[in-house]
Amino acid sequence: MDKDQSARLASLDAFRGLTIAAMILVNNPGSWSYVYAPFRHAGWHGWTFTDLIFPFFLFIVGVAIAFALGKKLEVGIRKRSLYIKVIRRTLILFALGLFLNAFPHFELSALRIPGVLQRIAICYLIATVIFLNSTWKGQFAWAIGLLLFYWAIMEWIPVPGLGTGLYEKGSNLAAYIDNLLLKDHMWSETKTWDPEGLISTIPAVSTTLFGVLTGHWLRSSKTPLEKTVWLLVMGSVAVLVGAWWHIWLPINKNLWTSSYSVFMAGLALICLGISYICIDVHGSKKWIQPALVFGMNAITVYVLAGVVARLLNVTKVATVDGNAITIKAWIYNNLLASWLSNVQASLAYAIIVIIVMYLCMLVLYKKKIFIKI
Repeated sequence: MDKDQSARLASLDAFRGLTIAAMILVNNPGSWSYVYAPFRHAGWHGWTFTDLIFPFFLFIVGVAIAFALGKKLEVGIRKRSLYIKVIRRTLILFALGLFLNAFPHFELSALRIPGVLQRIAICYLIATVIFLNSTWKGQFAWAIGLLLFYWAIMEWIPVPGLGTGLYEKGSNLAAYIDNLLLKDHMWSETKTWDPEGLISTIPAVSTTLFGVLTGHWLRSSKTPLEKTVWLLVMGSVAVLVGAWWHIWLPINKNLWTSSYSVFMAGLALICLGISYICIDVHGSKKWIQPALVFGMNAITVYVLAGVVARLLNVTKVATVDGNAITIKAWIYNNLLASWLSNVQASLAYAIIVIIVMYLCMLVLYKKKIFIKI
C-alpha cells in the first residue's frame, strides 16, 4: 500500500479510472443476450466503444512506466533493484489473472492460461525491459519494429492446409499457434483461438510502448500547451495511419492487428491530451473524484469486480415456486427486468455493479489506501 500519491499525474489517474470503469461496465451486463451494440466487441473486423478499453489500459500502463521508472533512474536507483520489483509485479499480475480464470471452480485441466491481466503482465514486463535498456528513439524503433514483424509473420508464414495472409476467425496464424501451444487452455467460448493469445501479444507490446513514449513527452520540459498540442496532433496522425493501414490490414481487436494498435494508440493520445489540458493544466479536478477513486486502485477493483461477478453467477437462491436461480438472475429478473426492457435492465445491472464497486473503492480512497500490485 502506498499513501504518498501527491506527485502523480492526475489526468493519468482519471483516464485510468474511466477506463477501468468502462471495463467493468462492458464485462457485467445483466444478460449477455441483451447488450447495446457499443457495449459489445466488434463481431470480427472493425471496432466499437468496447474495443477501445483494453488498448487504452495498456497505453496507460506504458505512460506509468515512463513516469515511475524514469524518476527512479534519475535518483540513482540501481537497475537490479528495479528488475526485482518489475518481475515481482509481473508474477503477481499473471497469478491474479490465472486466479480469475479458475475462480470459483478451479478446474485446472481446462484452465484458460491467457487473459487480460496475463497480457498486461507480459506487456508490462517486456516494455519495462525495453525502457530500462534504451532511449526514446530505441523504444520508438521497438514499437514500430514489433508492429511490422507481426504484420510480416501474419502475411507470410503459411498456416498448414490454409495458406498465408489470413485474418479470418479461427483461420489465421495466431489461431494456429494458440491451438498448437494452448490446446484446451484457451477462451471457453471459442476453444480454437484466444483473444489474448500468444503472438497477438506482440503488437500489444507496441501499444504499451506508445504509452511509454507519451510518458517521455509528458515528462519533458516543454510547455503544457506544447505538450497538449502535440498529443492531439500525434494522436490524430496515428488515427489516420491506423485507418489507412486498415485498407490492407483489418483493424481487429481479437487479433490485435498492427493497424488496430496504431489506431487505438491515436485515440488514447487524443483522450489523454484532452484529460491533461483540462485536469493538470487548467486544474478542473473537482468533477474527477469518481474517476480518481477507480484509477488509484484500478487492478484492485478489476479483480474484486471479477470475483463478485462470478460469485453472483454461481450462488443460487430459492424462488417462490421452489426452483433455484442464481443471485444475478434473481436481481436481473425481479428488480430490473420486471419494469425495464431487457436491454435497459441489462445495462442497469452493469451500472449497479459500477456503483457498488465505486463505494467499495471510495472507502479505500478516503482512508488514503492505494494498493500497489
